[in-house]
Amino acid sequence: MEISACSDLPDFSIIRRMKEDASRLPRHVAIIMDGNGRWAKARGLPRLAGHEAGARSVKRITTHARKIGLGALTLYAFSEQNWGRPVQEVEGLMDLLGRYIVSERREILDNDIRFSTIGDISRLPARLQEAIAELAAASSHNRGMDFCIALSYGGREEILQAVRKAADACLRGELTPKDIDAARFESWLHTAHLPPVDLVVRTSGEWRISNFLLWQCAYAEFWFTPVCWPDFGERELDEALAHYASRERRFGLTSEQIHR
Repeated sequence: MEISACSDLPDFSIIRRMKEDASRLPRHVAIIMDGNGRWAKARGLPRLAGHEAGARSVKRITTHARKIGLGALTLYAFSEQNWGRPVQEVEGLMDLLGRYIVSERREILDNDIRFSTIGDISRLPARLQEAIAELAAASSHNRGMDFCIALSYGGREEILQAVRKAADACLRGELTPKDIDAARFESWLHTAHLPPVDLVVRTSGEWRISNFLLWQCAYAEFWFTPVCWPDFGERELDEALAHYASRERRFGLTSEQIHR
C-alpha cells in the first residue's frame, strides 16, 4: 500500500496511454467524497447546498469514469455513523439521493452501467429502498461499468456481518473453521460482486479512511487531494489515475521479483 497526497502535477500523457489501453487502468476506484459541508460554509451557504453541488460532481465523475473505461467505481455517500448528523441534514440527503437515482436512471441504463449499493439499506426510507432495488434490477445485466454507492455503510459493520455468516455456517455444520479462507470470507462481504479495490481517493484534505472498505483496502493505493468534492472533476480524477499508474504495486514481494 502506498499513500500519497496531491502535489506536483503528474505526467498526463500517462492518462492518454491508459485510455488507449484499458488494462493499464485500475480495475476498481473507490472515492471518499468529502468536503461538501466545508465547501458550502466557505461560500456562506447551508450544508445541503454543498451536498447538492456534490451530487453534480457524482454525475460528472461517473460519466468520466465510464468514458475512460474504468471497470468499477464505488462512491462513499453515507456512512453508518452519518445517521448521527442533524435530522434535517439526514432527511435532505435522503431526498437528494432519491432524486439522483430517479434523474440518472436513463443515463445509467443507456450507458451499460450496472448499479448497486453496499451497506444496510434497510435503514433508508422505504421509497428510496424501492428506487434502489428497481434500478439495481433494471441494470443487473449491464457490463460496461459497475457503479456502486455506499449507503448506511461501515467497514467494521460489514466485517462483523461476514463473521456472523461464517459462524452461522459453522453452527449449521456446513463448514468448519478451517474451511474459511480469504476467498470464502470475501464472498460474504457486500462487495463480493465487485473486483478488488485498486485505488482509494479521498477529497478535501483529510488523511483517514473513515471506516470505508477496511478489508478491501488491504493492498489498495491511496491518493489524497485538498480539493473538496463539489470541485472534484475530470482533471482531478485523471491526476489520481496518473499517480496510480506511476507506482509499482508489489503485493508484499520485492521489486526484483515483480520484474523477473
